[in-house]
Amino acid sequence: MNGTDRPSAGQIGRSAVYVVWLIGLMLIEGVICLPLLLGPPSWPLGAIRLWSRLQLWGLRHIAGVRVEFRGLQYRPTGATIVASKHQAELDGFAPFAVLPDPCFVLKRELMRLPVLGWYARASGMIPIVRGGGSATVKALSAAATERLKRHPRQIVIFPEGTRKLPGAAPAYKGGVAALYRDLGLTCVPMATNSGRCWPTRGLLMRPGKVVYEFLEPIPAGLRRAEFMRLLEERIETATNALLAETR
Repeated sequence: MNGTDRPSAGQIGRSAVYVVWLIGLMLIEGVICLPLLLGPPSWPLGAIRLWSRLQLWGLRHIAGVRVEFRGLQYRPTGATIVASKHQAELDGFAPFAVLPDPCFVLKRELMRLPVLGWYARASGMIPIVRGGGSATVKALSAAATERLKRHPRQIVIFPEGTRKLPGAAPAYKGGVAALYRDLGLTCVPMATNSGRCWPTRGLLMRPGKVVYEFLEPIPAGLRRAEFMRLLEERIETATNALLAETR
């Protein structure tokens, strides 16, 4: 949604009902599934996946936002880096619906939240300190390596580190390149137009279609400059195409 749009009363009402669904379902399911926190990471991850799918249902039937996944032929199933464009909070939970074992890199503050933080910790998500420089990058690589020793997972990272307005100039950071180098894994880029329907700031939804598109994988072993060039080129080209498609 851009700053010139004036929301209708219906849009405001649907968004409000969806927010109740979003938070209420998190609290209800979070309490019901508390015993799963005592099991292996796959147990709380299953609860998160169910919540994610219910949220996508709510988005469609309450807020009028449909979510579509494309490029599923590139969807990873084993140990992989998934580097995604980040425009909305939706990006932090929608991929759980289609990835078999995602491990998100997220800001440490989220781990301190009730319910959300409990399940993120129990399912093995990777917390990082924003702006921590080289120490953060080293900790990220060490944590990802440790997670992969247990079993193959998809390490999901937002290369720009924070949400960006649709159409904003890209600002890719070096953490993803260090992760790519240290883990020696293929990287699957992912584009999205999520900011068109779920605002970068706030929770006033705009009816429409959100697309997440898995893109052609980048093979392991490339030099840093070549990897970063390919990553940004593929994500930005596909994201701009999605934004143009949904105008």
